[in-house]
Order: sequence, then structure tokens, then C-alpha cells
Amino acid sequence: MSLTFATEVAGPDRENEDFVGATPDAVVVLDGAGHPARLQTGCVHSVAWYTRMLGSSLLGMLAVNDRPLADMLAESIKTVASLHSSSCDLAHPGSPSATVLLLRRTPDSLDWLVLADSVLVLDMHTTAEPMVISDNRLESVADGLRTRLDSLPTGSSDHEQERYAFVEALLRHRNRDGGYWVASADPQAAENALTGSVPTDAVRATALLSDGASRLVDLFGLASWRRLLDILENEGPAELINQVRTAEGTDPHGARWPRSKAHDDATVAYWRL
Repeated sequence: MSLTFATEVAGPDRENEDFVGATPDAVVVLDGAGHPARLQTGCVHSVAWYTRMLGSSLLGMLAVNDRPLADMLAESIKTVASLHSSSCDLAHPGSPSATVLLLRRTPDSLDWLVLADSVLVLDMHTTAEPMVISDNRLESVADGLRTRLDSLPTGSSDHEQERYAFVEALLRHRNRDGGYWVASADPQAAENALTGSVPTDAVRATALLSDGASRLVDLFGLASWRRLLDILENEGPAELINQVRTAEGTDPHGARWPRSKAHDDATVAYWRL
């Protein structure tokens, strides 16, 4: 059994808004929802602060608690909200938020929780193709709002202006029925997470990926999920991120792969059971 992980910030002038951490029997990966700098958030804290606080709270609970994962996420969201409710407007639609991946091993089961657009991949003993779990509600909302954004060169002034409008429009659908759910200040988001479990002895290995790392498969189409697992097994998480960065470098303006950010924070945890 082994656990390896890698995380890399999107660029030298950026703060890594992802979080990865583990206990002997659990893994947490969070992907902070970064916004254009001019967007108001109602909060004096950064997205990176939020993911670190939420990730630390989750790790503490996972180390000593066997409650359902959704209950622990709800409790952790409330805990972090209490840390800045007196200084920040937590009802503001732009308040810091994050996607969530939780994985916990027990003697009998591997329990998982997925909230928003990070990806969990389970390499099963019984099937050639892995089980891929992702919450597509954010993508479904975003697809209807990004037509003009995707028509503009990534990094151009027009693209940045349209990205601001896109994010503002997206936030109007955040944490509400018919929209999408992420961890922020409302513990109800945890009730809307995808959860499940599989027998522990049915799984060979698992991969937890922020969308900055999964884009090699689900955005660029340069590998299958099976190939991604092979990269992680044979070359490690850092090599997967390296291949993402190489692909991004060949298409800096989004002509081949339209995207809101040319580069994104990328985080991978690979747990071989």
C-alpha cells in the first residue's frame, strides 16, 4: 500500500488554491474556486486560506471520526464559517469556495464523497476500465454560459473581460437547486454531494484529481482514464502534471482547447491499496 501526491500552482505569480492531505486511512483533495481579481467576494480572506482551513478541519475529523462523510463535510463547513463570520459577508455569492474529494478506507469498504467538478477514479480488480466519479452539475451550468468566452483567445483582454462576466453569471447558480453545489459557507452543500462506497478488496488503486490535473483526459482528450492510471502507477503524479503542462504550453491561447484559464492549479493523489 502506498500514497503519493503532487500539486503545482498555475503560475509563478499565483497562490496555489488547491489542497491535498491524508491520514493513514483517508485522503482529502480540494480545488479552490479562483475568481478574476476584480470580482467582489465579500471576504477579506483568500481562496487559498479557505481551502487550507477546510482541508485541515476535514483531516482532523477523518483522523478520529467514523461519521458519514457528508456529515463531516457539513460540520467542517460550519467550523470554517465560524472562523470568519464576524469579519466577512458569508452571504455574498462570491465568498470563497472549493470542490471536495474525500476518500476513506475501512476494513470492509472504501467510502467516497465528490462535490463539484473534481474527479475520483477507482481502478477496480474486476473490470478493465476504471470507475470514474464526477459531479457534472457545475459543468452543465457552465456549458450554457461560456459560448462567447470560448470564442476568444485565452489571455487576451477581451477574454479576461468575458471571463469576469462568465464567473458572475455562474455564481448566480451556485448552491441552489437546479444549479450546482460547492463547499462555501452553507453546510447544506454537503447534503447535495455525491456519496457512495465500494468493497475495499474490489479496488486496486484510486486517483483523486483536481480539474487542473484531470484536463489531460476530460478536456484535452490526450489520454484515457486507463492511461492516466498507468501514468500514475509507473511514473507518478508529478509526471501526470508535467504532461498537462506540456499540453497547455502547445496551446497557450486556447485555440485547440478553449478554456477559461490557460493554466490551472493541478493536484493529484494516487493511493495504491
